[in-house]
Amino acid sequence: MLCPYCKEEIAEGAVKCKHCGTMFASLQRPANYKDKVAAGLLGILLGGIGVHKFYLGKAGLGIIYLLFCWTAIPAIIGLIEGIIYLTQSQEDFDAKYNSNLKSNPSRYST
Repeated sequence: MLCPYCKEEIAEGAVKCKHCGTMFASLQRPANYKDKVAAGLLGILLGGIGVHKFYLGKAGLGIIYLLFCWTAIPAIIGLIEGIIYLTQSQEDFDAKYNSNLKSNPSRYST
């Protein structure tokens, strides 16, 4: 395996490059990391059926959106929420939806 920064050979599964000192653990996101762009786009495009709520782990609200999807109300709310997700800072989004992660999720690359 090669270090993506200095291109030197490193051990498979290494956490730190012994040549340049780059930490690799901070470059990977945990499996349950919630991305604000994905949540925003889901809210805008599929907010009428609550897909963004299911993505963010709010299944109860997602079911309510599904129950009222025959009205235009969830679609309007989903559009507004999608715009809010896209315009808020990464730190605010992480504090609300990624607060259960052990390390600071805003450090993870996209």
